[in-house]
Amino acid sequence: MNEAETRAEYIDPKLKAAGWGEVEGSKILREFRITDGKIQTGGFRTKPEIADYVLVYKNQKVAVVEAKSDELEVAEGVAQAKAYAEKLNIEYTYSSNGKEIYEIAMSGAEGLVDRFPTPEELWARINAKSNEWRAKFDAILFEERSGTKKPRYYQEIAVNNVLESVADGKERILLTLATGTGKTFIAFQIAWKLFHARWNLNRDGGRQPRILFLADRNILADQAFNSFSAFSEDALVRINPLDIRKKGGVPTNGSIFFTIFQTFMSGPNGSPYFGDYQPDFFDFIIIDECHRGGANDESNWRAILEHFSPAVQLGLTATPKRKDNVNTYRYFGEPVYTYSLKTGINDGFLTPFKVRRIQTTLDEYIYTSDDQIIEGEVEEGKIYQEEDFNRIIEIKERETKRVQVVLNEIKQDEKTIIFCATQEHAAAVRDLVNQYAKSKNPHYCVRVTANDGARGEQFLRDFQDNEKSIPTILTTSQKLSTGVDARNIRNIVLMRPIKSMIEFKQIVGRGTRLFDGKEFFTILDFVNAYKHFNDPEWDGEPIDETTTEKEPRERKDDGEAPERKESDLEDEPKEKRKRIKIKLRDGKEREIQHMISTSFWSAEGKPISAEEFLQNLYGKLPSFFKDETELRQIWSNPTTRKAFLQRIAELGYGKEELESLQRLIDAEESDLFDVLAYVAFATQPITRNDRVVESENAILSGLNDNEIEFIEFVLSKYIEAGVDELDEEKLPKLLNLKYHAISDAQEKLGDVVKIRAVFLGFQKTLYSKPLHTNLTPSS
Repeated sequence: MNEAETRAEYIDPKLKAAGWGEVEGSKILREFRITDGKIQTGGFRTKPEIADYVLVYKNQKVAVVEAKSDELEVAEGVAQAKAYAEKLNIEYTYSSNGKEIYEIAMSGAEGLVDRFPTPEELWARINAKSNEWRAKFDAILFEERSGTKKPRYYQEIAVNNVLESVADGKERILLTLATGTGKTFIAFQIAWKLFHARWNLNRDGGRQPRILFLADRNILADQAFNSFSAFSEDALVRINPLDIRKKGGVPTNGSIFFTIFQTFMSGPNGSPYFGDYQPDFFDFIIIDECHRGGANDESNWRAILEHFSPAVQLGLTATPKRKDNVNTYRYFGEPVYTYSLKTGINDGFLTPFKVRRIQTTLDEYIYTSDDQIIEGEVEEGKIYQEEDFNRIIEIKERETKRVQVVLNEIKQDEKTIIFCATQEHAAAVRDLVNQYAKSKNPHYCVRVTANDGARGEQFLRDFQDNEKSIPTILTTSQKLSTGVDARNIRNIVLMRPIKSMIEFKQIVGRGTRLFDGKEFFTILDFVNAYKHFNDPEWDGEPIDETTTEKEPRERKDDGEAPERKESDLEDEPKEKRKRIKIKLRDGKEREIQHMISTSFWSAEGKPISAEEFLQNLYGKLPSFFKDETELRQIWSNPTTRKAFLQRIAELGYGKEELESLQRLIDAEESDLFDVLAYVAFATQPITRNDRVVESENAILSGLNDNEIEFIEFVLSKYIEAGVDELDEEKLPKLLNLKYHAISDAQEKLGDVVKIRAVFLGFQKTLYSKPLHTNLTPSS
């Protein structure tokens, strides 16, 4: 029998006999969806990871069961069972073919067993060290907003691991999760469980805890405040200097408090407001983006954490352990859970990206006498490089060229952030964008930096609002590199050097958040930041580089910095010296050339050359078809074509990569079929138009006049847009486009079955005739 029948006939009864779904507090989650599948160009995803069964007891997931057909050996499910248990952080996992049960304890023993354990038996095994507070936290359900916001698997693990640490008496706790994975949502769930379990520092359940959410920017504190809205209004308190001054003291009535370091550090007569609270006032403190200063040994903000040292303190960060942030890890200890950028993209919870590296002939500059020095003193013979521009030297024509390239490369109605060298540079780029953009709305491109104050904050809120299209482009320097939740960003433009891997990850994280219809985002890289992808830490796993001797502290352009005021978050030169301004000689700006290259990425997420990509693809294709005839058969049927594209996409050869190869072999007017045939058989691509011309007579033969009119319409769309127009899912859209209503199409073409037969049938003819000629070896 097949797997579904095996489950129903054998495995379900055995689980029931063991008490699963029968014993109070136990339940079985069937077809449990762990991941969503990596997003692919074209709107589809790779296959999601789905566990056949997840067993739950006392609100905790305690085991995975992988089912196989009774016709297969029980060992066939073992690898999958282990992979799912590892992903879900579950100790016990099982493979069963209905006849046998293979049990695996992820920490050690495995082997055949006679039956599934009962819920009580399994609970006793995994909770040998259980304590009162673990049980209380488990008893509080996740707040799912009436089922509309269920935690993802990794969010659930993060919450459980933190609460387990709290129950075990740990005082400093760290979570490391990639930008865009929902750290604030995790913080909310932790606070929700602590609050409803009535945990506090006395551990007596006598009162609900007082929890502080501490950020370094108002917008982050505001975002968190709004995200905690499931709490009653009187439980939430937003601490700000104006209210403190109005009321004559710091607020104390409430349960969940939100503020920023800068507010706590301010106060009358040099007396910081945080000192107005007793050290044990807060039971639990959440420090958002904790790598940005609070845990820094030399930051004045550290005084806040030390004042509230009795509190349990949870640090949230997106950055793995490095020399740049060693203080963070020294203060909090190793993370109790880590979820990387790479894993988030592969799971389908973050948006993939492509990188377009852009080089111009003025990336470096040497002064020549035919250029005009408008201001400052130029150093003759000096090669001015990327890090010098817009700090030491300014050439407007260079920035103009870059802005024009950006506007040509992006869809100008897509939300975009441009990272600039300084606030002044961000203003200049803003003005250039507005000068050259198609849109003439005065707020099409705006600057959001520390100097823009409340107006900049409002621009940012409007940009974050997915219902609003203006502003469309933001320019910034440092302010938007972290923590800002704008889900529909489609382009990130790098116009300033990024030397820190920490900052690079966080900037890329601006684009990774999911949004309907967003298949990828694009990084336009003018500054060779793509080299950071070669860093081993790009995968997101913490690599300890902190064992070397401590070097003298030195102020860096990015990474962890000493204490900063909120108005001092932008990275400006320390000394205001006169910047060199150069005007290129007449006509010289027209000579600035640029080159754009698209990077290819291996299945492991590493950058590879186009040649390596071709070789890898060539090596994989024989496992999908043995010759050109079989490829034609696969490609001529929309169902088999879609399945084929999904399978090769899972190996890292998605439609986006194939379309990049199209450009590489000058076949943009050809079919993706031609790209595959070129790689596999060295056959010369032909255009889609030529394919139609050569096969049109055979396609139209035997069709009536109405069918001919419709198929000619479909072929025109194919020539214009490519093979996607031949997908079966496109048929209703094509009919509506041509006839304005399906009923009108049926009057002309017959019923749906007949229309579908014509639509599928002509594709066999389109791809049947051998149209390619093998390339000679010399070519």
